[in-house]
Amino acid sequence: MSTMSPSLSVNLKAPNGKQWVQPTGLFINNEFVASTGGTITSIDPATEAEITTVQAASAEDVGKAVQAAHKALNEPSWKEMDPSERGALMTKLADLMEANKELFATIDAWDNGKPYLEALNNDLGEAVAVIRYYGGWADKIHGQTMNMGPKKFAYTLRQPIGVVGQIIPWNYPLSMATWKLGPALACGNTMVLKASEQTPLSILVLGQLIKEAGFPPGVVNFVNGYGKEAGSALANHPLVDKVAFTGSTATATQIMSTAAKSLKNITLETGGKSPLLVFADADMEQAVRWSHLGIMSNQGQICTATSRVMVQKDIYEEFISQFVAEVKRMSKVGHQWDDATYQGPQVTKQQYEKVLEYIKVGKSEGANVATGGKALKVREDGKGFYIAPTVFTDVKPDMRVWKEEIFGPVVAIAPFEGEADAVASANDSTYGLGAAVFTTNLERAHRVAAEIESGVVWVNSSQDCYPRVPFGGVKQSGIGREMGEAGLEAYSQIKSVLVNMGSKL
Repeated sequence: MSTMSPSLSVNLKAPNGKQWVQPTGLFINNEFVASTGGTITSIDPATEAEITTVQAASAEDVGKAVQAAHKALNEPSWKEMDPSERGALMTKLADLMEANKELFATIDAWDNGKPYLEALNNDLGEAVAVIRYYGGWADKIHGQTMNMGPKKFAYTLRQPIGVVGQIIPWNYPLSMATWKLGPALACGNTMVLKASEQTPLSILVLGQLIKEAGFPPGVVNFVNGYGKEAGSALANHPLVDKVAFTGSTATATQIMSTAAKSLKNITLETGGKSPLLVFADADMEQAVRWSHLGIMSNQGQICTATSRVMVQKDIYEEFISQFVAEVKRMSKVGHQWDDATYQGPQVTKQQYEKVLEYIKVGKSEGANVATGGKALKVREDGKGFYIAPTVFTDVKPDMRVWKEEIFGPVVAIAPFEGEADAVASANDSTYGLGAAVFTTNLERAHRVAAEIESGVVWVNSSQDCYPRVPFGGVKQSGIGREMGEAGLEAYSQIKSVLVNMGSKL
């Protein structure tokens, strides 16, 4: 990896023994630079101990990063680069990421609290695959030709949008970065990406690899910072042509309002309260296993978490019995370095307290606690943001735990009568990000998948995600699509060229 100023780096050693030099500055123009703002302290959510501090970007710093991206957009080294060469750079970046996957998994596990093996085996595999996938697209993005008759000719060019401001969340720090970077780079844009202030570390290490891979200065810039200052400055900057955001619906509405002032292009991936429907003819073992993964994996901190489970009355009691047993058997709560841990701590004290408050609300509303429903003390000193996996049953549709996104290891389960009832209940939400349907009836599977108001529907699984499959939501779960060929459309624009070849009319 590249070297950096000692004043903008710190030596770190994680509890698993991994050591590295951690950048702490802002990555602008292929260099780590000091900010004019304050600092962000990274906290280990398993112990509540400080990991390190990094520099937080001010509005002035964001402006410098945007200027660097704007300059790089029209530099021959990027604008005139052969698309195949651009794809080769992305492939090299993917190779470097894969070579450092244990380091990235260590950083995200420590910074975020997720189990190390989950970060290593799932998050890093996805992050590398996304960059490789879009690297392969770089020289396959093209326009169309139109037959206009013998004396006229028309064609389209698919061109980059320009400077892209990207804002990512804390639940999948590196994976979410690649979802934004992959298609934007493949289409020839330049960018400024702001990581979440809750998980600021891995993006800076990725900056080292961006430089090592050979990307021209200014093409990719990373800034850490607080949303109200750095995020707002990025969304407001006049030289930013597009804003891509993943996070809460509330913040997305603010970004959309800001972008509207200058008609910026936007892509928003926001909240969810995803339904999971279990019909009486479902494979019970599969339905129970996937329902558990759909809500309890990643500490329940998944935008598509299938947190509303609807079970046909004929099998409701049996499903509850088996599901609660699965939660008790599988959801071992512990620190992120224990190979047996399924559920680590919540990412921050704020998130921990929010989830506990929702559990309190669910109890007060009369929902039955089948298991969990409390904070856990995993350590002798009582430190760490641990919550017992919680199952609410017999939940009513007017309860807050049924309607509102909790973003934690809390699931609400309710019965339904028939297919029409199930679909109506699934669609009775302001959200529409993910949904799952469990049935062995092929006709019903396709029929219900078509009727559910959701950007993604899984049949007999939950949380399946692949680089080549589009992802996004409807209603208050977002605008636009990421991943797949559709992700390229979000980072490119079409120019029409009409040529007269001799017609006088």
